[in-house]
Amino acid sequence: MGGGGGPVGRLDMAAARSGAEEAAVGGDGGGGGPAVAAAPGRAQVFATVVDTFLEKLVAAGSYQRFASCYRCFYKLQPEMTRSIYEQFISQLQTSIKEEIQEVKDEGNLEVLFNSLDKIVEEAKNREEPAWRPSGIPEEDVRSAVVPYLLKHRAYLRKVLKQKEEENRKVAESVLAGRDRIAELQQLIQARKRAWQAISKEQRELVTTFKEPQ
Repeated sequence: MGGGGGPVGRLDMAAARSGAEEAAVGGDGGGGGPAVAAAPGRAQVFATVVDTFLEKLVAAGSYQRFASCYRCFYKLQPEMTRSIYEQFISQLQTSIKEEIQEVKDEGNLEVLFNSLDKIVEEAKNREEPAWRPSGIPEEDVRSAVVPYLLKHRAYLRKVLKQKEEENRKVAESVLAGRDRIAELQQLIQARKRAWQAISKEQRELVTTFKEPQ
């Protein structure tokens, strides 16, 4: 296979075709400027690499090499040899594609590729410079760890404030309950004394009306 058959060459050809199609569609109303083809996504690059690998694999295991390995059988049954070779190559390609698809599904590669493309696209619009190591490990660690620690400290302070407010409300509720219990105890004692006084008066009244012995 030539240099144009590699992943980069295939992607360049695909991008050129895409640009030509866009120019043909919007050439009249697009201001006459050249159309800029969008860069292929990582999922497309991965698919192109897989296709290129399969093409090179088939090229490496050509029919001539296959026939030379089974020369005696080829001389006796050339058509059968060709059929066996085609079935072998077809099943080999299918098996490899299934294995690769299983890896993609297990690793959730499609979502990861799309996420990476989105991150790269969003990074293009950032005006602030990207972080670069200074070469001094202490400063690099400090610049990465300190913001996280400050953010975590602010979060802990917020949680602590919420807990203190909750504890204050619980304490007020407990004090209010204690006051209510004290009031109920005083009320019970007052009613108890009143009941004892009534009982005493009743006993004295009964004694008064008793017949003399």
